Amino acid sequence: MADQPTTQRFVFPRWTNFLLPVIPIGAIGGLFYLTILFLFGASPVTTAEGYSPTQPVPYSHALHVGQLGLDCRYCHNTVEKTEFAALPPTQTCMNCHTNIHPNKPSLQPVRDSWATGKPVEWVKVHDLPDYVYFNHSAHINHGVGCVECHGRIDTMEVVHQEKPLSMGWCLDCHRNPAPHLRPRDVAPTDMHWTTNDLSDEKKSELGNQLMKDYGIHDTVYMQSCSTCHR
Repeated sequence: MADQPTTQRFVFPRWTNFLLPVIPIGAIGGLFYLTILFLFGASPVTTAEGYSPTQPVPYSHALHVGQLGLDCRYCHNTVEKTEFAALPPTQTCMNCHTNIHPNKPSLQPVRDSWATGKPVEWVKVHDLPDYVYFNHSAHINHGVGCVECHGRIDTMEVVHQEKPLSMGWCLDCHRNPAPHLRPRDVAPTDMHWTTNDLSDEKKSELGNQLMKDYGIHDTVYMQSCSTCHR
């Protein structure tokens, strides 16, 4: 009788035995790496949350906006028309400070700018990465108030980044925009407007109605990569 063929005892080559101690080390190390990566990526240090740079002129939003009632759009006059909320030219500052505190030492950079024609070198606070596309006018004209992204600017002596401005934070709003919308008759710069006095049912009704009023219906597109990365 012919010998029966023997069954292969090993499915993988023998050298794979050396990988056995590597697999658990890799699994534990990978888990540790992913945990650290997530914690670092979501930390305020990474998202610049709380970032508050020193400006060349100590401009107080608490004074100009909170106390004097200056509308955000007086200085950031392109916010309703373009992608960018333009920084004010020196002319805007001098409209008031030609007569108000004309010799105040802290305003010397503004007077120098006025005399030389060189702009004041303001430091951008809310600075998104270059690979992120954000259109201010699209948000402002669809019921999103300034406070939703910038916080209570009218109470800040020194402006800081209050929100994380991370991709996850943006997507949370894009998935459910209704709670972040306001009626057309409420100025986007009104920092005091809120729905806190409404019941949850009324808030839901208002949000759904505002979604219809502003023609916001395709939240799937709003979550598409190409919406923010162009």
